[in-house]
Amino acid sequence: MASSAPIGFFDSGVGGLAIRDAVIKRLHFESTIYIADKANCPYGPKPPEFVRERSAAITETLLAQSCKAIVLACNTATAVAIDHLREKWPDVPFIGMEPAVKPAAAETRSGVICVLATSRTFEGRHFRETCERFASGVKVIPVAADEFVEMVERGETWGLFVEKAIRAKIEPALNEGADRIVLGCTHFPKMAKAIARVASHRATLIDPAPAIAAQVERVLRDRSLLATPPVMPVQRMMDAP
Repeated sequence: MASSAPIGFFDSGVGGLAIRDAVIKRLHFESTIYIADKANCPYGPKPPEFVRERSAAITETLLAQSCKAIVLACNTATAVAIDHLREKWPDVPFIGMEPAVKPAAAETRSGVICVLATSRTFEGRHFRETCERFASGVKVIPVAADEFVEMVERGETWGLFVEKAIRAKIEPALNEGADRIVLGCTHFPKMAKAIARVASHRATLIDPAPAIAAQVERVLRDRSLLATPPVMPVQRMMDAP
């Protein structure tokens, strides 16, 4: 695989663009191809088998474009499909999303953190194993907010209605002392300003995008696939198959 080949990204919608942008910001010479499966957004309420089938179909499309690595820029797809994809394409490097429980657990002063994500994310082994590894001495409050994905897709990221919906979700966790809120869905950073306003000075938000970008860099470097000058990067969007 050529180091100048693009990195493939996919999500059910626009949320994963934040992950792609974080990778571009860190790795200036990388080309990318992004697919948003908008016709099936959000993935959260969909049956796991459906999400696996869509993830495989999109991966095939990205590999047909000679992508050197695939980033599942979606927490739900990571939770239910990444193991399946790795089995199907063992030579392809897949990088998935992981709720930023580790930094939240390390930084909390109250010993309580809130993870805001979709319901499927909490059902996956990655969330459970991450909590067991890095948050054994911390109280982790999972808060499912699948409806936020559709709000972001509609462009509803700010205003009184949005704040009311956010408050209904996170106020109980804040009342239990949560001082870190993990944005456990790639759509949620689009609502970060409103979430921070509701959390006020009680909790700090943690965005996993920079950590995922660092992981992409490590994977590509380990495989000698980092793009280097004089490569001229190209950023593309493609329709979902």
